[in-house]
Amino acid sequence: MTSSTPDNVLLNTEDSHTSSVRYPVICIDGPSGAGKGTVTWRLAQVLGYQLLDSGALYRIVGLKAFEAGLISADTSQPIDENAVLALTESLEIAFVPNNDSGRVDIIVNGQAVGEQVRNETVGGYASQIAVFPQVRQALLKLQQDMATRSGLVADGRDMGTVVFPDADVKVFLTASAEARAERRVIQLLNAGQTADFEAILATIKERDDRDENRSTAPSKPAADALLLDSSALNADAVYEQVKKYCQDKGVFFTS
Repeated sequence: MTSSTPDNVLLNTEDSHTSSVRYPVICIDGPSGAGKGTVTWRLAQVLGYQLLDSGALYRIVGLKAFEAGLISADTSQPIDENAVLALTESLEIAFVPNNDSGRVDIIVNGQAVGEQVRNETVGGYASQIAVFPQVRQALLKLQQDMATRSGLVADGRDMGTVVFPDADVKVFLTASAEARAERRVIQLLNAGQTADFEAILATIKERDDRDENRSTAPSKPAADALLLDSSALNADAVYEQVKKYCQDKGVFFTS
């Protein structure tokens, strides 16, 4: 990337007669609670890129599948993959930046679902439906289409390994289960909700095991990703390290 092109555009000029525009993609992968959401938001704001919250997509499908009676909190119950796929393909999903809250508003079929999508129970539903190859394929196309419009910062678990294997920058952000549980407790308490550390920790460990050991697109670092443990780092320290790595990879920052 050079300063002679727009900040969110890379030009492929191998053939001057058939040059095409390619937009840069930054992938921030890792487990829930590692700090991915905060760093992706800051990168997207500073760079003027789109933000993709891949985990929210799975949470949306999980929530809607639960509301439709297709899945339950009892993970031993069988799930009809074809029914979940049909539901997935019927959803209209939009991510709308909210500068006041510093978050992305999630709109599904015309209705905001942000707060529902972010609770721990729905996170469990997301992990249940994420094991289905057909559902993952439907969401894969939706995500890849976003990278054809402008620069993109993608937050997920398999962005750099499956969705955008040729991404310009790949970071795998992790933290201990205990550190992530503590952060979640603080979030819930700050929101005026009750929080049980042991229950949250158990849920995180169960989800980690399911995500890391599923047969389709298990959560793991890409071979060429920066591995960053945020257990002992605050949000500013994480951002600065990721920003420097992006700069080392050729991403141009104006501030």
